[in-house]
Amino acid sequence: MPTETLWMIVMGCAAATFIWRALGVVVVKRIDAHGAFFQWITCVSYAMVAGLIFRMIIMPGSELASVPVATRIAAVAIAFAAYYLTRRHLVAGVLAGGLSLSAMAAWLA
Repeated sequence: MPTETLWMIVMGCAAATFIWRALGVVVVKRIDAHGAFFQWITCVSYAMVAGLIFRMIIMPGSELASVPVATRIAAVAIAFAAYYLTRRHLVAGVLAGGLSLSAMAAWLA
């Protein structure tokens, strides 16, 4: 494939991405982020995350299944504690949970 064709494909993809971002900038001014629709979307998002976390704890389907349930629950408790102790800082909770799960799994192995 010629180099010019590849550049045209890249530029076309960039233009398509830019068009959607520009439309987002225009539309975002008219959206009420505290409206009922976005509150519903927020609730559904939280419910999906809670369901996925519950599934990972109770019914893991990969290498996580080799880690005892008590260890997985302890890692989630540590993640929640870090999240609330850092004034609801999500990155701190995720890092604490992941690192504690890794450390406990390595220690028990």
